Amino acid sequence: MKLKTSITIISGCLFLFIFLMLPVFLNIKEQKDDMVASFKGSEFSLKDVNDKTITEKSFDGPLTAIFFGFTNCPDICPMTLYNLDMVINELEIRKKEKFKVFFVSIDPTRDTPDIIKNYLDGFENKIFGITGDPKKVFLLSQSWGVLSEKIFTEDGNYLINHSSSVLLLKNGKYLDRISHHAAYKDMFKKIDKLLR
Repeated sequence: MKLKTSITIISGCLFLFIFLMLPVFLNIKEQKDDMVASFKGSEFSLKDVNDKTITEKSFDGPLTAIFFGFTNCPDICPMTLYNLDMVINELEIRKKEKFKVFFVSIDPTRDTPDIIKNYLDGFENKIFGITGDPKKVFLLSQSWGVLSEKIFTEDGNYLINHSSSVLLLKNGKYLDRISHHAAYKDMFKKIDKLLR
């Protein structure tokens, strides 16, 4: 009898918990969907490492990865780009041809086209570098939901705290994102699957 009563009470509590928490979970999902829907990008005109004009049309294609970072970044930026470089190495040739990777500097004051070119030359595969007018770069990063903030050190130098997910686009439209915490194998798996 006591067991039956206990099961009834536990079942009732569980039902009540689900009844009360379901709207909260649905609301969180709705907020996440709204946030993702707001990643629309914007029209822009910036420079690549060869000082050629580059626009939002450059992001068109079967799959494009965009990573916002800066060349003085001590760890997250080089590691994320290294992982993307390895992904390109591992992709089948037909998939490589469909995949483009862009590195957008959120530190355009220091990251000139030459500096970015030298930085990206350290990777095996083609990664397109973008820089330009700081205001335009800021507006572009905001349009993709990327936040950044300068953190000054005592000697007057600075690092930049920034959103560091890899954004994935299909035909210039937001498709998905990969956390910089993602293991290489998970990054490869997601990109490989999207290129089928």
